[in-house]
Amino acid sequence: MFGGPRGTAAMPTSPSRNASDTWRILVVESNKSDRATLIEALARHGHDVAAVNSGGDALTSFETADLVLLDLDLPDLDGLEVCREIRAAHGEIPVIAVTSRGSELDCVLALQAGADDYVVKPYGLRELMARLNAVMRRSRRAPHTDTGADGAGVLEHGPLRIDSHSREVKLHGRLIPVTRKEFDLLALLAGTPGRVVSRETIMRQVWGESWSRRTVDTHVSSLRNKLGGPEWIVTVRGVGFKLRSM
Repeated sequence: MFGGPRGTAAMPTSPSRNASDTWRILVVESNKSDRATLIEALARHGHDVAAVNSGGDALTSFETADLVLLDLDLPDLDGLEVCREIRAAHGEIPVIAVTSRGSELDCVLALQAGADDYVVKPYGLRELMARLNAVMRRSRRAPHTDTGADGAGVLEHGPLRIDSHSREVKLHGRLIPVTRKEFDLLALLAGTPGRVVSRETIMRQVWGESWSRRTVDTHVSSLRNKLGGPEWIVTVRGVGFKLRSM
């Protein structure tokens, strides 16, 4: 067993895929052996794979990808910072972080940096493919947003403005950088301001089949920080969250 994917020889031949299921995947992996294994496995599943071995190369290559598989242990840059820069430059590209550090804090930091999911080394290729499929399903699902009074998909809540078409959040006219999931979560809460949205509803609408209390709490905490304080999103203990009444 080694640091990256394991169980390569046991992987079955992938079934035929539709063209819509073929993705352009950027593999950012510093370990040569792990990188070669990933390229082979992903290509066998019908994907178009490009690979780089450094954070600098990742930042010049990611824009043409449908998904980025990002090793956080890179030789030149902090993988978390690479993730933040990808997310800030292009909030729609799914990112799966790969880390050899599997503590709760490390996983939370990866999510806070903008990763859609993470896997911990060593991992099985079946697990990786399942996570890839889940992330791509979620990214293709239309986000839950209600249209405003003008029908243009704009939600306004006092000084907070949420535009579902441009997927931009502004507070007092200032652009607030948010990740894809942070946007979907905020739009869901803003669609029913002052009303409590349960954790179960949040998970179903924003994350689909991935149920994790920690994931919701991490994204709520990140949104509160970006909006300037905890008062914007109110925790209703034992139930869920609501956007504060104006």
